Parts: sequence; C-alpha cells; structure tokens
Amino acid sequence: MNWYRDISATEKRTLWSCFAGWALDGVDTQLFSLVIPTLLVTWGIGKGQAGLIGGATLVAGALGGLLAGMLSDRYGRVRALQITVIWFSLFTFLSAFAQNFEQLLALKALQGVGFGGEWTAGAVLLSETIRAEHRGKAMGIVQSAWGFGWAGAVLLYLLVFSFVSPEWAWRLLFGIGVIPAGLVLYLRRNVVEPPRAVVSAGSSRLALPAARSIFDRSVMRTTIVGALIGVGAHGGYHAITTWLPTYLKTERHLSVLGTGGYLAVVITAFICGCFVSAWLQDRIGRRLNVILFAVCCVATVNLYVFLPMGDTAMLFLSFPLGLFAAGIPATLGALFNELYPQGIRGTGVGFCYNFGRIVSAGFPVLVGHMGNSMPLGSALGIDAGIAYGLVVVAALMLPETKNRPIATVAANATTRA
Repeated sequence: MNWYRDISATEKRTLWSCFAGWALDGVDTQLFSLVIPTLLVTWGIGKGQAGLIGGATLVAGALGGLLAGMLSDRYGRVRALQITVIWFSLFTFLSAFAQNFEQLLALKALQGVGFGGEWTAGAVLLSETIRAEHRGKAMGIVQSAWGFGWAGAVLLYLLVFSFVSPEWAWRLLFGIGVIPAGLVLYLRRNVVEPPRAVVSAGSSRLALPAARSIFDRSVMRTTIVGALIGVGAHGGYHAITTWLPTYLKTERHLSVLGTGGYLAVVITAFICGCFVSAWLQDRIGRRLNVILFAVCCVATVNLYVFLPMGDTAMLFLSFPLGLFAAGIPATLGALFNELYPQGIRGTGVGFCYNFGRIVSAGFPVLVGHMGNSMPLGSALGIDAGIAYGLVVVAALMLPETKNRPIATVAANATTRA
C-alpha cells in the first residue's frame, strides 16, 4: 500500500467517496434479490414477474449509465455523481411504499436509472482525479465495493428479518435505502471537480457532449471496439451467473448452491478478483490484463461443466471462477476512461460500458436456445467461449493506455495501436 501513502488528500477523498457510492449502490440493488422469496409469498406474484422487475432494473441501469455520462460531460463529474446518488436513494426509499406489482416495477426501474448512472459518473470522476500510475489500482478497488455492498445487503437482510415480520421487513430494508443520500453532503464539501482541459480548435467538433460525438471519425473505431469489449465482458458474466446454478443443480444435482457457504465464496471471490486485477493492470497493462482474465474465465467455465465433481470440489472451484469473472469489469473503468478525450469522456465511457449491458441480455437467451439441442453444460461452455473470445479479439485492436495522462488525450490518440 505504498502507493496509497503517496497520493494526495484530494485523491484519497475522491477514492473513498466513489467507493462508498458504489458499495451503497450494491446494497440497495442486491436487497431486491434477497427479498424475492418474501414478495412471492406476500403478494402472490410469480417468478416471471419477479424476473421482470430485475430485468427492468438492469435495462434502466444501462440507460442511466448512458445518460449520466452525457450529464457529466455537460455539468461536471461531481454534480452528475450527486444527482445519481440522490436518484437511486430516493427511488429505493419510495419502493418501500409500493402497494402492488405494477408500482414496484416502475419504482425499481427508476431506481435502476440511478444505479447505472452512479458507476459511470464515479468512474469518470475518479479516473480524472487519481494520478496515471495508480489509476488502475484505484479503479479496481472501487469496483470491489460492489462485493462489500453485496455482503452488507446479506447482513442487513439477516438482521432485519430476525426481528421484523416478513411482510414489513422488506419494506424496512428498502426504506433504509435512503441512507446513501447522505453521501451527497460529503461530496458537496470534500470532493473537488477535476479541472477541464482547454479544447483546441482542431478538436472543437468534439466539444459538445452529444451522443453522436463519440461516433466522430476520430474516435469511431474506439467506440465500436470498446462497445464490443463491453458486450463480451457483460455477456460472459450474465451467461455464467444466469445458467451455471441451474446447470449444477439440475444436471449435476449439487446441493451446495443454496448454502451460505457458497454465497460467501462467491462474494469473497468477487472482491479478491477486483483487488488482483487492480494490482495487475498497473503492472502488465490494461490490454494484457483483460485478455488474461478472459482466457482464464473460459478455461474455468469449461472445467466446471466438463469435469466430474461433487459439492466440495464445486465450492472450491467457485472461487477462481468468481475471481476471474470479476477481473474484467475491474479493468474496464480505467481502460474506457483512457480511450477518450476529456470533452466526451463521460459519454464514451457510459456508452461502451452500458451498450454492452444491453446487448449482453442476448447471451443467456442464446444459452437457453442452444440448450434445447445439446447438453446445457456444452451450451454454456460454447457461449462463454464466444463472449470472452470477443473480449480478447477486441482488446487486441486497442492501444495500450497504461500511465496515459488522460486530461490531455488527443482526439486522434485512440486510433494508434
């Protein structure tokens, strides 16, 4: 942690502000998955309806990420972060008062807008505040906050449901979701807006934070390739998290999936994967780090689906799988921010990350379709290979950006390999 002692007080405050925002975002978002069984009983809704709420939240999150990126380019990084934190806190709180499925669906979708926007605004703010040689470590540490938020949600769930009846416990949990709004007070007092670079006459056409600016000829190649990385990274992750539990339970008949030990391993692996990626990407570079974790993901998934194993072996293998799956998202924040000039950075980062989120919804569907004509394990292995193979190919088409001083990234810098 020598690097942490070297950074300034401003960098530290920004780092922990973004960490806290993403962790609290993780708490609010993960609480819904924990209270689904209660809602199924209390309201008598079906699993399909519960899945629709989760899906609507994810799609709205992607749209929120796109919007927050453009807002951060127009009104500033800190202000965009404040808006997104207040937004997801408010609609999480209002979800506690939902009276029926339709109201909860609408409120959770609106919450998703803030959930997706918070990552984009925070990632751009942190990338422009932390010095270049430590940017990867800082971004990876902030990504790990999701795992800490996930663990916090589990602990809150256990605590509240131990003392409050289920029909009121889920409402209390959502009500607690207003707490992150207090972070805005800290942001207003302690986090400084990064200085804006002066836009040269030659790049004036990129000065407006309109969505079409990231498709200007000077950055179009970067936008397309970055979006492909986002598609592959999210597609592989969602295919694994959607179908692997079903495969292990229905075809391997493993029972450990429903235990607290399995959940603890998955959360711990996610946090460790972010830390490993944070340390590694500042040493070997963004491209090689993404490629390394993508190849390891494919190898581990295929070990999962083709090797015979019991509960104990599966539990141990869950750790490297979770670690490798977390390593790629932990790299994307630094990588995407280093690819764009400052005037359109928020828009570019928001698009690459969240376009991938939207399109990645097709990968779990593809696994299900392929599973109709072949074993589900084979379909999952092939699908993961396609998704992470796309990440490898796209990463090879980008320049290495490690240690790039992003406040002065030229408009044509991203076209040089």
